Amino acid sequence: MGAPEIEEFRISGLHTYQIDEVYDEMFESPNRVREHYRPVFDTLMALPADEIRRRKQSADMSFLNQGITFTVYGRREGTERIFPYDLLPRIVTNAEWTRIEQGLIQRITALNLFLKDIYNDGKILADGVVPREVVYSCKQFRRQMRGLQVPRDVYVAVVGSDLVRLPSGEFVVLEDNLRVPSGVSYMLTNRRVMKRIFPQLFRRYAVKPIEHYTQALLSTLRSLAPEVRGEPTIVLLTPGVYNSAYFEHAYLARQMGIELVEGRDLLTHDNKVYMRTTTGLRRVDVIYRRVDDDFIDPLAFRPDSGLGVAGLFNAYRAGNVTLANAVGTGVADDKALYAYVPKIIKYYLRQDPILNNVETYLLTDPVQRNHVLQNLDKLVVKAVGESGGYGMLIGPASTAEEREEFKVRIIADPRNYIAQPTLGISRAPCLTEEGIQPRHVDLRPYILFGDKVTIVPGGLTRVALRKGSLVVNSSQGGGSKDTWVLNS
Repeated sequence: MGAPEIEEFRISGLHTYQIDEVYDEMFESPNRVREHYRPVFDTLMALPADEIRRRKQSADMSFLNQGITFTVYGRREGTERIFPYDLLPRIVTNAEWTRIEQGLIQRITALNLFLKDIYNDGKILADGVVPREVVYSCKQFRRQMRGLQVPRDVYVAVVGSDLVRLPSGEFVVLEDNLRVPSGVSYMLTNRRVMKRIFPQLFRRYAVKPIEHYTQALLSTLRSLAPEVRGEPTIVLLTPGVYNSAYFEHAYLARQMGIELVEGRDLLTHDNKVYMRTTTGLRRVDVIYRRVDDDFIDPLAFRPDSGLGVAGLFNAYRAGNVTLANAVGTGVADDKALYAYVPKIIKYYLRQDPILNNVETYLLTDPVQRNHVLQNLDKLVVKAVGESGGYGMLIGPASTAEEREEFKVRIIADPRNYIAQPTLGISRAPCLTEEGIQPRHVDLRPYILFGDKVTIVPGGLTRVALRKGSLVVNSSQGGGSKDTWVLNS
């Protein structure tokens, strides 16, 4: 293909589009568009700037009217915000997706086997593949789960693993989210809005569908119900309207046709869980929980919790109700444990990882810790139990004061931190105030694990909307875009 005309680039601000050693999702080189992005590029070149802005405004209005929001905690100004949405799709080829899918199936299978093992026989610990202290010192390890048999041996029914693309074009896993992974509602609403805003462009591509996700989730939850009754009653347990992801909780419950409940809507009796309804008590079989372990049952965990259900854990231990995900799964998304996932895959499946990890320094090791302390300006340091972009130091963008503060934290509690190289993660074209400009992106596919493994083709592409930023979390100024996986 020939080089696009310079004047065409100027129309949309593409004449200042930065292309360097970082992988660009749309451009192979400054004057060469990747073949699978050509229809997107042609559409952008054909649309006047005013029309692109009009469609962006239409998309924003659609999000506003649907109440598609998230909450930012700790801000004096209003905390409820429309979820930032970028108008341009992120496109993944069928060959790329096939490898991603295979790698994620391998990963969730191994992690489920790992969780079953550490809460029962502990063979991987006895064999020294994963150090006992890494597991037992994890704040998310729940001794109450020892010896508890979960339905179908499925500890993790829903996973959202974060992938990034390196300059080589390879997708690698940045981290796993196994407790209460969020964001899938934005994946679904992004697609619906995108099909309305760019209907002709969408039709030009053979895009794999994702609309069946909620029914696949419902089927997964049904498959995990206790085998003692007929049609199971499934509910979604939310912390309530003030939770940052409440929109998602309400959306998923509505799409699945199940009840959205808070802790006060449930009670236990004789180790069974019941839901209060206008016609009386109704037995509950499966709880898709969006409440963290600590708050799930004040009798078993935090006694000051008003979000959970007293006696729920005893009902769970008795096998009378299923919790998805299982209590104690957070140990497997501890960022220190992440470093051992390749060994975990090898141990249980006798396979090499299909998707690689990012190089990770464990700061409990004196040699690795010393290396990190001497190179804080070059590395990313993360707190092992934090999410949302909190508890993080991005070395190249940090000040000397911030590095000194993290140095003190690391020395005081090395188990609480890991470090990784500052990655040149891929960039994708985004609509900004300066026109179409590249921004860093990651990809969070959602994996369902029940009687089978289901992965809807795509996921949530998160965008670091701030220029130069590597942080894609919405709480840190990030947004999202629709992810199109091609049929061929």
